[in-house]
Amino acid sequence: MDVGAPYNPRTVEEVFRDFKGRRAGMLKALTTDVQLFFQQCDPEKENLCLYGFPSEQWEVNLPAEEVPPELPEPALGINFARDGMQEKDWLSLVAVHSDAWLLAVAFYFGARFQFDKTDRKRLFNMINELPTIFEIVTGTAKKQVKERSTNSNHGSNKPKSNSKRGSESQGKYAKVMQAREEDVEGTEDEDEDEHGETLCGACGENYASDEFWICCDVCEKWFHGKCVKITPARAEHIKQYKCPSCSNKRSRP
Repeated sequence: MDVGAPYNPRTVEEVFRDFKGRRAGMLKALTTDVQLFFQQCDPEKENLCLYGFPSEQWEVNLPAEEVPPELPEPALGINFARDGMQEKDWLSLVAVHSDAWLLAVAFYFGARFQFDKTDRKRLFNMINELPTIFEIVTGTAKKQVKERSTNSNHGSNKPKSNSKRGSESQGKYAKVMQAREEDVEGTEDEDEDEHGETLCGACGENYASDEFWICCDVCEKWFHGKCVKITPARAEHIKQYKCPSCSNKRSRP
């Protein structure tokens, strides 16, 4: 069922890379690819599971037939609850089960390759540095960043207040978080401190000053341009940007 050749990580670093790849794939399903994910979770089908792969891909499929399975299995029957609850609540439920599955797979590898107490602790700490899928899908991660920013007296709670580093033609609609080359070094350092803990609503990775970011005008989540397929040139012509998830909510009956 895995995409690509079988892969068995044996070190803490390899298991963590495996975790990040699977996590990135599941995040795509629940954020940028949410419309396709919703369609594939047909309640009329049999028990379906959401799988994430080390290649950062995702798949909705039936559970493995072998017993016991080669790897721990994700939650069964996520499709059955799709139409019985609010979409955001359903996505949050899938996100919680996805987080549990990712941890199960990571520590399955840890047990299989006999990680000792120190290795298990190091693996957990590396994983714990990343926001959970649930935190990203529900926006909790963004709220935590705002609280930390307030407590550290960095000024504005929202990075958009100082994010206009592009040309005047981009205005508020471009919402670029990319530092201008002509900015003085002190200003760049200050911006890096202010936005360093901002997380992409699609991949969950941190802000970097050399990357193009854009903010959704509806949910106010920030995204890497590459994650939502928006370039700086295209952003100049967008009057009101809606992320894939918000656009899908508006268009779905």
